[in-house]
Amino acid sequence: MSDPTLPLPRALVEAAAREGRTAWLTTLPGTVARLARTWSLTVGAPFQPGGQTAWVAPVRDRAGAELVLKVVWLHPEAMHEVDGLRVWAGNGAVQVYAADESSDTNALLLEHCRPGTPLSARPEPEQDEVIAGLLRRLWVRPPAGHGFRPLQRMCDQWADEFEQRLASEPHLLDPGLAREGIALFRMLPGTAERQVLLATDAHAGNVLSAQREPWLLIDPKPYVGDPTFDALQHLLNCAERLHADPAGLTGRMADLLELDVTRLRQWLFARCVQEAPDCPALAAVAARVHIA
Repeated sequence: MSDPTLPLPRALVEAAAREGRTAWLTTLPGTVARLARTWSLTVGAPFQPGGQTAWVAPVRDRAGAELVLKVVWLHPEAMHEVDGLRVWAGNGAVQVYAADESSDTNALLLEHCRPGTPLSARPEPEQDEVIAGLLRRLWVRPPAGHGFRPLQRMCDQWADEFEQRLASEPHLLDPGLAREGIALFRMLPGTAERQVLLATDAHAGNVLSAQREPWLLIDPKPYVGDPTFDALQHLLNCAERLHADPAGLTGRMADLLELDVTRLRQWLFARCVQEAPDCPALAAVAARVHIA
């Protein structure tokens, strides 16, 4: 079962200190011990350096099967992860076998990806193909009566935060570029031809090698909306190619994903503008992919 002196990953400890969640960390040993009893688990040491919002460790169930226990402090990005994984049911993403939610914590019992090498260890052209193949499978129609949030809500929230930031620090970005980009960021979700279940954080660091399938997505942040949005995080993570040839990279991913390249360029322009206050180099990318 769980050791009362529960090891804590470095990244989680540092993030908890920044976010005022150190009290939550003190509850982790008891939470892990309770889950180990409930699900009959033998718990191993957590993965290092770990994520910033979750304690994640390899476990074995009563039958000896290798699984992963993920214990997450409740925050907006963690909403509906379980629901999304259940809809996908292992089709391109890890399987979820059990879940538990309390007032401040989500816990998931997940498939263990073996060998678990991140896709980011592979050359980027290969990453393009794997990400595209997974996303095309994940883009399913959400079930009737679903509770997933609309992409519009996230984009509006990010746009509000962007405008508040620029109001206090107007020097961060060209005013004309800022107005046009953030207006497009608000507008695009409402003009999509189809609405599908999105991962929203699909990039090579969130895809692991596995045995059941060659590659599986982990850590989705599900929303419902325009599939074109889902290509953006991978594009942003391919920073060197994005800055060198944004049009070429956008065209390649549009082809692989069977998306309209003009719309993907519009989304990339808008997202680069939205990210530019924290990553000034993306303003130059935005200017290069801008479609008048």
